[in-house]
Amino acid sequence: MAYYLNEPPYQHGDPLRVGILLVNLGTPEAPTGKALRPYLKQFLSDRRVVEIPRIIWWLILNGIILNIRPRKSAEKYAQIWTEEGSPLYVHTRNQAKLLQGYLSTRINSPYAVEFAMRYGNPSVASAIQKLKARNCNRILVMPLYPQYAASSSASAMDDVWRSLLRMRNVPAIRTIRNYHDHPAYISALAESVRQHWAQNGKPEKLIMSFHGVPRYTLDKGDPYHCECHKTGRLLAEALQLDKSQYMVCFQSRFGKAEWLKPYLAPTLEELGKQKMKRIDVICPGFSSDCLETLEEIAMEGKETFQHNGGGEYHYIPALNERDSWIHALSDIAMENLQGWVSADWDEKRASEEAELTRLRALAMGAQK
Repeated sequence: MAYYLNEPPYQHGDPLRVGILLVNLGTPEAPTGKALRPYLKQFLSDRRVVEIPRIIWWLILNGIILNIRPRKSAEKYAQIWTEEGSPLYVHTRNQAKLLQGYLSTRINSPYAVEFAMRYGNPSVASAIQKLKARNCNRILVMPLYPQYAASSSASAMDDVWRSLLRMRNVPAIRTIRNYHDHPAYISALAESVRQHWAQNGKPEKLIMSFHGVPRYTLDKGDPYHCECHKTGRLLAEALQLDKSQYMVCFQSRFGKAEWLKPYLAPTLEELGKQKMKRIDVICPGFSSDCLETLEEIAMEGKETFQHNGGGEYHYIPALNERDSWIHALSDIAMENLQGWVSADWDEKRASEEAELTRLRALAMGAQK
């Protein structure tokens, strides 16, 4: 079998496009133990996600975790699954469609938008192949993680580079590293909070909860912790909150090692014991609602807070398909597409140039 993948059909004079690839974390195919097992195996086999020595982790993963966790995770997924499928998949798909439309008001030259999942489907490799089939010779990769972390953003980039290894005709690649402090992103977050408060009133405290990572990643140079706190500070400033009115926390601790603190669950427990009348929780590290936000934060978090004596508990949804968020995505994309796309592109002139290219190629002996 040939090492390199077959290239898509090409004819001289075909218009070249710029591709934009949105990459999110991923999702199983169904809320079942059978579907969760391969998804979790792919996710937890990623060296970026788990840095335990391979032999030791292989034994733990295959001997214990994959025999226990798929069924438990499936039960949680079943609580948030929709008729269209996984919320993460649905929101990411919709964001790609909306971005395609929004960019049409800013770009005249040919372009295409696709989305992919780092774990599960559609895979990064298949999405890049789709873009290449649409004659994209330049691709902007946008991991949908506002704050950079080696276990998320870098892992998505790893998958992109890995996908290129077997391509003969490799496209030019640009990557967006982060957008944790981008004004349009902060503005979209602030607008979502203000709208929630306009409809429901304000809480005693706003909790900004981010996905946790092991503490050692910070000690070894990962900037994630700092970028989360900067997002929190900028959002608080946009909402005109003082330090007593908000907190930055970290959720989803796994294993016995120390992770970034303060942990969300003990914080919710303590605030409940303080008889706080109302708190709101937002997860600014997620562009789309998913299992972690809808089950762990919206459901489990509420139970923890109220079981310990707390009052009202509100989860403020992720940005999802909000108009301000798609505008922000468009702004971030355009800043990184400079020199690749144009608002002055003329289809008639481009067609004439393409025809000249085709004729020159035929004159030189090309077959098509």
